[in-house]
Order: sequence, then structure tokens, then C-alpha cells
Amino acid sequence: MSEGAGDCQSKAAKLEFLRYASLNVLGMLGLSFYIFADTFFIARGMGAEGLAALNLVLPVYGCIYGIGMMIAIGGGTRYSILKSQKKDKNADEVFTHAVFLTLLISLVFVGVGLWGSGKVTGLLGATGKVFDTSRIYLQVILFFAPMFMLNSVLTTFAKNDGFPRIAMAAMLTGSISNVILDYLFIFPCKLGMFGAALATGIAPVLGIGIVTIRLFLPKKQNFHLTALHLKKELIGSIAAGGFPTFVAELSSGMVILVLNGIVLRLQGDLGVAAYGIIANLSLIMLSVFNGIAQGAQPVFSRNYGQGKTKQVKGVLSLGCKVAGGIAALGYLGICLYAKEITAAFNKDGNVQLQQMAEEGLRLYFLASAFAGTNILLSMYYTATEQVRPAHVISLLRGFILIIPMAFLLAAAGGMRGVWLAFPVTEILVTAGGSWWYRRSRQPVKCM
Repeated sequence: MSEGAGDCQSKAAKLEFLRYASLNVLGMLGLSFYIFADTFFIARGMGAEGLAALNLVLPVYGCIYGIGMMIAIGGGTRYSILKSQKKDKNADEVFTHAVFLTLLISLVFVGVGLWGSGKVTGLLGATGKVFDTSRIYLQVILFFAPMFMLNSVLTTFAKNDGFPRIAMAAMLTGSISNVILDYLFIFPCKLGMFGAALATGIAPVLGIGIVTIRLFLPKKQNFHLTALHLKKELIGSIAAGGFPTFVAELSSGMVILVLNGIVLRLQGDLGVAAYGIIANLSLIMLSVFNGIAQGAQPVFSRNYGQGKTKQVKGVLSLGCKVAGGIAALGYLGICLYAKEITAAFNKDGNVQLQQMAEEGLRLYFLASAFAGTNILLSMYYTATEQVRPAHVISLLRGFILIIPMAFLLAAAGGMRGVWLAFPVTEILVTAGGSWWYRRSRQPVKCM
């Protein structure tokens, strides 16, 4: 291949990434907006009690979403590589296995919601009035688990099939409907936390409808359900490819769970409410970076499947610059408007809640640029079938560093230490991940 042709292909790969990433980030922003709206409406409708209940249940939602994305990214990566190699029959087998695994695992969550929601709520640390509010929200979320997970799988396969606009439309439709239903159910209908959870559960149903109507018309998609012949190696490949994404999503819930426990001991339910504001806003930040990474994944996988190493590296470099720029703008906004952001969720004007949340926002969001780099680097390794470094980055962020760091810094600095645990962890992981990348720059060619 001539140098000119290689440059053209690199430019084309970067433009394709920008198209995928922009559409995906737009969709994820819609998802983030409904998380924001959910938090806002619950704060205005139910005050600190509602915020505390929402924050206690978030780890379970993170687990549901994380497993759904594990199957989606693991299956989507394998699907995209096989399609780039013209192995259409094998690609359809991947999609069929992904749907089967999604439905099978999601039914376990439904069972827990029907018969074990009270026990799970207690394990999450809810007590008193917060217990009842948390249990109601948790039960509805668990009941809708199949919808959350299947929506993730279908939108991800749509992107890998070359239809990022359909995926974006599905995410935006669900997000807008959730905002509208949140308001209607919480205020005019006065359904409280049940209404908030119901609005959240209906959103992926509408998203699935958009993908199904648009994609499953004749000749509108390349992936199809085939006769299911379970293959252990294919299940293992999907799980291994998506495991870093699962850990990344689960880690958000684990961080919230661990910090909830620490904050409860330090400041009680009021502290959990303050952390609830920060945690939900951080999910918006992470959603944007996940949008960039998930937009890059099909481009990584397709070029990797064709052995185009230069294009893969160029997309990674551009992705890091985009994530860094967004992180800088986001942190500037947090610093300038921390007071106003906190006040929007502080229904009763509690001075202590205001002070804790303001300081927390400015410290917690120091992690922004580093978190973006780590998420993109992990996706790069996942999409190019380098599972070991992807697993290491995800495990360091999700468990190995963040949990001991939270206890250590909280013991040393109280609430200020709690807020700093996340940025310190992300900085350390970025340093290690960057060293690993420089040590082994070239992805293995898949030919």
C-alpha cells in the first residue's frame, strides 16, 4: 500500500470515528440527561430522603447495565471483526448467542425483584423510611432488567452494523420519554419513587421499539437471529471481550456502594444525599466518555480485523484528544457553577448539604480527563482483542485501587478524603495504562 493511500485510509478512519462518536455521545448525553432529570425530580419531589434512596439503589442498576454492556460490547466486538472478514454466518451466531445470554441472565434479576428485593435493600444499607423508598425503586428496576439489557445489546449491534443514527435515535427517544414521564408520574400523578422507577423502566422499552421497527424490516440490517446451537467457546469469547466494560460499569456501582458506607459513618443520610448529587453527575461525565469509547469500538474492531494498525492508533490518539477537551470544559463548568448546581438539588436549602456537595464537586471531578483516557484505552484493548491489559485497567479502576484508596483517604482526611479517592485512583491508573501502551504500541494484527 502506498503512503498516500495509507494516509487516506487513516483520515477516513478518523472521520468515521468522529461520526460514530458524535452520534453516540449525543445519545449518551440524552441518557445522561435523563439520569440528571431523574435525580432532579426526585430531589424536588422527595427531598434528601429520595436522593439517599436513589443513591443506595444505583449499584444494582449499575450491575444490570454493566452485564448488559458486557454482552453488548463483547458480542459487538466479535461481530464487527467477523463481518470485516466476510464471515457473515459466524457473525449471526454471535448475535444469537448475545440475545440468548441477555434474556437468560436478565430473568435472574426479575426473580430477585419478585422474591428478594427486601433483602437486597437491607444489604445496600437502607434503614427506616429510606428502606421503604429504596425497596420500591429497586423492585421496579429489577422487573425491567430484561428491557435495560436488551436495549444495550440491540443499540450496540446497530452501531457495529453501520447504523449509529438508529442507535442514537433509540437512546434519545428513551431519554426524552423518561424526562416527560418522570415529571408526570412524580408531580401530577403523585406516584413518588414508584413513578420515578416506572419512568426509568419504560425508557428502554421505547428504545427497543425504535431499533426493532427500523432494523428488523427486510434488508435494513445485516445481523439476524439464527438457530441456537450453544458454543461454550463463543460464550467465553463474548464474556472475555466484554468483561472490561462490565468491570468499568460495575465499578461505578461499587464505588458508590463503598463510598455510601463510608459517608454514612461520617455524615449520615445527609452525607449520602450530598454524595448522591455528585454520584449522579459523575455518571453523566462517565456516560460521555463511554459514548466516545463505544463510538470508537466499531472503528477499532473493523480496522483491526483488516490488519490496519496505523488507522487503529490514529483513532485512539484522536479519541484521547476529544475526551481531554470535553473533560477540560466540563471541569471548568463544575468549578464556575458548583453552587448553582448543588442548589438545584437542595430543595430545603440545607446549608450543610450545600457546603458538602459544593466542595465534593470540585474535588471529585478532578478525575475527569484521567477517567476519559482510561475508559478509551480500555476500549482500545478490548476492541483489538488484547484482553489482558483491558482487564488490568478495569480491575484497577473498579476494585484493586479505588476501594483501599477510599478507606485510606477517608481515614486521613474525612469527607475531603472521600472526594479525592476517585481522582487519585484515576490518575494512578492513567500513569500505569500509558506506560503499558508505550511498552507495546502495536496491536496484534488479525488476518
